[in-house]
Amino acid sequence: MKNDTFGILIRPHLTEKTLTKTGQYAFVVAGTANKREVAAAVAQRFKVTVENVRVLNMPGKERRRGRQIGRKSGFKKAVVVLAEGQSIELQ
Repeated sequence: MKNDTFGILIRPHLTEKTLTKTGQYAFVVAGTANKREVAAAVAQRFKVTVENVRVLNMPGKERRRGRQIGRKSGFKKAVVVLAEGQSIELQ
């Protein structure tokens, strides 16, 4: 695990589904990040207690422009569950 958490959290992943779940926050994270690094980065950056982290590799999607076919790149997403009563102000 790296000592500095810079570069682990890329940006919050705000969707309708993630905004309705209380105590759970989704982040786009670095492709090489693991659960421990994500938990340490969130705890250090937002001064909260992290209870659980789930990490998902989101696949890239195919996009078309007329006849041309391209791909959007995939990303790694982490869903972080905070301790009871804690929250993060993302907006």
